[in-house]
Amino acid sequence: MENTAKSEGGGFLKPQMFFLTIPQVNGGVDISIRVRWSQKFIYKDGQFSVTVPFKFPKYITPFAKIFLKKEKIYLNVNPGIGKEIMLHTTSHPLKEKNRQAGKLTFLYEADVEIWSNKDFEFSFSIYSNDLFGGILLKSATTNDGDERDMFSLYLFPGSNQKRKVFKNEVVFVVDISGSMQGKPIENVRSALSASLLELRPGDHFDIIAFNDELHSFSSCMEPATEDVVENAINWMNKIFVAEGGTDIMRPLNEAICLLSSMKNSIPQIFLVTDGAVEDERNICHTVRTHLANRDSIAPRISTFGIGTYCNHHFLKMLASIGKGQYDAAYDSDAVGKHMLGWFRRATSTILANITVDFFSDIDEFEVYPIHIPDLSAQSPLIISGRCYGKFPETLKAKGILADMSYADIDLKVQDTKDLSLEKALAKQHIDLLTARAWFSESKQLEEKVIKLSIQNSIPSEYTCMVLLQTETDQQEAVKKVKKRESRKHSGPDDNLSISVRSMVNGFGNVIATRENRPTGFAEAKEPKSFEIYHKAGCCHGIAYCCCCPCCIKTCSKLNDQLVIAMAQLCTALSCLACWECCTEFCCDGSD
Repeated sequence: MENTAKSEGGGFLKPQMFFLTIPQVNGGVDISIRVRWSQKFIYKDGQFSVTVPFKFPKYITPFAKIFLKKEKIYLNVNPGIGKEIMLHTTSHPLKEKNRQAGKLTFLYEADVEIWSNKDFEFSFSIYSNDLFGGILLKSATTNDGDERDMFSLYLFPGSNQKRKVFKNEVVFVVDISGSMQGKPIENVRSALSASLLELRPGDHFDIIAFNDELHSFSSCMEPATEDVVENAINWMNKIFVAEGGTDIMRPLNEAICLLSSMKNSIPQIFLVTDGAVEDERNICHTVRTHLANRDSIAPRISTFGIGTYCNHHFLKMLASIGKGQYDAAYDSDAVGKHMLGWFRRATSTILANITVDFFSDIDEFEVYPIHIPDLSAQSPLIISGRCYGKFPETLKAKGILADMSYADIDLKVQDTKDLSLEKALAKQHIDLLTARAWFSESKQLEEKVIKLSIQNSIPSEYTCMVLLQTETDQQEAVKKVKKRESRKHSGPDDNLSISVRSMVNGFGNVIATRENRPTGFAEAKEPKSFEIYHKAGCCHGIAYCCCCPCCIKTCSKLNDQLVIAMAQLCTALSCLACWECCTEFCCDGSD
């Protein structure tokens, strides 16, 4: 880190906007950029779908000349489970190139005059009317750094939409401290109202709002009838006023006590907060003790973090202990959508208390997460880990169905060689290990996270991503020649490395929570070099030059063509290194 530049090299401006600064670019050079990232599929109604960013705004296309451009999408689908894949929707005309058992390959290629103005979307399903699952097994690679084999166990809910789900006893535990003022508390109230309306006949619920004090909708669990739900929504409209501090332990204890004698249903606690507190490890220890003493189905604890001030690793650990769901929103406008999906996954349980008796033949194993969550009709269940020893050809997963009968699911063990299982599992392992390292304060687990992070090029709380300048042998040879020709050159260090910011969340901000600062959303300020593009996209305001103080002030809205021309003028002026030049335009939107 001592040799890493502190300037802005890249990072997340917003949860879904990443920027990258390429230093030392001379005029007239060609720049080739390759971007690699991973993202989760969305699962809904038995279908997997993915949306890949593929929109190119007009103002990034050179305005001076129009030339043909080439778009190409190569899509390889390999779920690894050997079942038939059914294609549903695609945004671009894909041509099927290859089809094997459980594998599909597509290609889209076209010459276009303008870059794509729509994202790439793709969805498919894996048909099975009943519950099914399996285990993917892969031997450690030579560059792995871990000699143990990798495995991934998956359970799918199947396509039977009429399958019975468990009844739910739901307690919402909601943070209404002062930091939740404005959009956060409004969006949470709207999402909870929508969630209450989705409760089924036979479900029961209660609501505990907390700050320094507790505010309960009822002293007992209430039936989710139309009248009671309406009363609860009216109660939230009065009580959900953002004020006071944050105390999480008391309302959690209250919720656990409310759910102390539930049978033939899934007791659920939904914790929503935007803050961090000092006794988070003690909360995890206390909750783990409470749940361990339950004989029947223990309460499930699902956690939802809002913004950047809460400790998301604490919330992940608490959800792992409680066999619940974790989710988060880092943008105030995303709170409602994410909360509703989080609630639906947790309240659509079709198989609970799942066990897999495959550890008897394994010499050593490590599982993520430690506690196996329930299987939801809204989402597949995937657990993974490392092990020494030989797997049998088939295993069984056991659990309790909604009618309280027991179910056995055969799991076929499949060796995989053409799947990058280590890449697919790395992010999950890093997240869960980080939560465990935080909880146990284990330096050994921290070192394990560091190793995984560096090995897989995935940022973590204990590592930092940097941009490192690399060169081909030919470029290096040319560079050495130029050095000999110009010994007096005093430019920047050859081994340029620049820190990339905002790649991880940290472990919460107790001080910001105590001071009731407004919920932290994307605090990072955009670098000045991005203001020109932002203003061009908005088509009004002030557009600042990338590399010099020159600016163009506009006092009314401009059409796209003029804005693009002005943006390119700024870029050209910055390349000429003009100084203190300023031109004012007063436009009415005409050419």
